[in-house]
Amino acid sequence: MKILVTGANGFLGAALVARLLSRGHRGIRCLVRPGSDQSRLTPLMEQHPDGIELYIGTLNRPPDCAEMVSGVDMVYHLAAATGGAPADMFQNSVVATKQLLEAMLAAGNKAKLVFVSSFAVYGVAELPRGAVVDESTPIESNPTKRDVYSHTKLRQEELVWEYYKERGIPTAFVRPGVIYGPGGGGAMSTRVGLNLFGLYLHLGRKNIIPLTFVDNCAEAVAVVGDRFDEANGQAYNVVDDDLITAKAFLARYRKQVKRLPYVSLPYVATRLMSYAVERYFDYSQGQLPAIFTRYKSDSMWKGNRFDNAKLKAIGWAPLVSTEEGLSRHFAHLRDKAA
Repeated sequence: MKILVTGANGFLGAALVARLLSRGHRGIRCLVRPGSDQSRLTPLMEQHPDGIELYIGTLNRPPDCAEMVSGVDMVYHLAAATGGAPADMFQNSVVATKQLLEAMLAAGNKAKLVFVSSFAVYGVAELPRGAVVDESTPIESNPTKRDVYSHTKLRQEELVWEYYKERGIPTAFVRPGVIYGPGGGGAMSTRVGLNLFGLYLHLGRKNIIPLTFVDNCAEAVAVVGDRFDEANGQAYNVVDDDLITAKAFLARYRKQVKRLPYVSLPYVATRLMSYAVERYFDYSQGQLPAIFTRYKSDSMWKGNRFDNAKLKAIGWAPLVSTEEGLSRHFAHLRDKAA
């Protein structure tokens, strides 16, 4: 089976390539953008000389898309923008995905698609505190009230659903929670808190964080691909077992990495602050950015529980325990800070 992985040199992408290699796949076509860092793939290429086929190109060029999907049986689509100007994020997530989907249709070989989305697509702001987020949770209905990343991921997933339902591309959907581990993008999720003006605001407090260690998440994506006949047309949440609270995460960071001064705000105080920021935003006619709004605060810090039963039902199990994953994560951050 010929496999294409987009975003292959990213944090999750490289871990997925490693999991696919461990399953015996070879000649995995890895999309890498021109001039991008290939350091995560280099060790894998050295260990498996016949395992990886680099394709240097971009999803924003239709000729590249046509060439990269040629002869492919399975596409793992991980590429998406995680930051930048709103227009750039939309271009590199939504528009780029449309180019890929059109190329898959034009190829005419009915390649299967495993699309990696995000927990950010869920509309949790109106759920009661403590509600369980599973695959039946409603999708966000007010994306403009959220951050740009959530908005673009939602539009990206909606586009893929459209091509699945109306154009017949076989697709399975994977929605990871907070992916973490050595070499990841950040030390702490915004679900724990925010660093504003040199002061760390601890906003998550007793809320559970939907953590998934990078190797566990990659394993989940690979399992969905392996069980595609069952997974086709389905969505799967990816969170690990034995999840911890934001308070526990921050305490471990302060103990195992470095002392971090912080101010802890209860949810009621966070929501009052959000209301004040909204009022001043209106009063000043936008002079102060609406970093906090009640809707954003409800989406991020109201507090939910998370379910992974559907993913386990198709054979997934965490490779790394949460305890071991946190130890590796904090050890990497400690070494990096030294």
